[in-house]
Amino acid sequence: MVRILFIGDIVGEPGRKAIAQGVPLLIEREQVHLVVANSENAAGGNGVTPPIVRALLESRVDLLTSGNHAWDKKEGVAIYDQEPRLLRPANYPTTGYYHTPGVGATVIRAKNDVKVGVLNLMGRVFLDSLDCPFQVADRELPRLTQETKVILVDMHAETTSEKKAMAFFLEGRVSAVVGTHTHVQTADEQILEKGTAFISDVGMTGPHDSVIGMDKKQVLQKFLTKRPLKYEVAKNNIRLQGVILDIDEATGKALAIRRVNESLR
Repeated sequence: MVRILFIGDIVGEPGRKAIAQGVPLLIEREQVHLVVANSENAAGGNGVTPPIVRALLESRVDLLTSGNHAWDKKEGVAIYDQEPRLLRPANYPTTGYYHTPGVGATVIRAKNDVKVGVLNLMGRVFLDSLDCPFQVADRELPRLTQETKVILVDMHAETTSEKKAMAFFLEGRVSAVVGTHTHVQTADEQILEKGTAFISDVGMTGPHDSVIGMDKKQVLQKFLTKRPLKYEVAKNNIRLQGVILDIDEATGKALAIRRVNESLR
């Protein structure tokens, strides 16, 4: 059995502090073999930078995924080609005149030497019109399944319907489909009939006295006035949210999924 801790969207400096403080404790307390975290909001709420990526990996996170904010910091774009432990959604176009940095899927060894495949996808409902995530999943899975039966999918999407549809589409072919992007932890964790674990959204790691991580007064001001306003990351009620997954390494089927919601100072 391999135990995976998947951590929801890391938001700004408070989220990074939660990672540095909480991940080592959870690894020891829960006997976690592999830690994966979504990093797309780690730099001031939007994007990543090379120092932040290094700091998160040094905090005992084994692999980072991302989403639609992957490219928001120009100084962080090149690191997607330089750091194999940082993924971007696999359904960004990979051919054509311009190069899309990075890769969207990889295989990594957990601490108990079990190989784990990780696939990062992004939805298209209310987000950019990328390549079809369902077709891209079909394209990527054969390569991953050649190496391991344990496969985790980060489905970074806006709507519950698209995330759940992906879970049913991949049911029995992957170990887990976990939702990210909306920053609100849902209570619908389950294991589907064919052994695939699912949750609509694993939640947010960062300040929860906020509107999805941003200063609540600024968000209210924008809603009430409709004036352009640059948001700042909030500071209080820092929580680390995610899920712990137990996967049978021989079959790739999920044995358990449970939510993590840790309050940190």
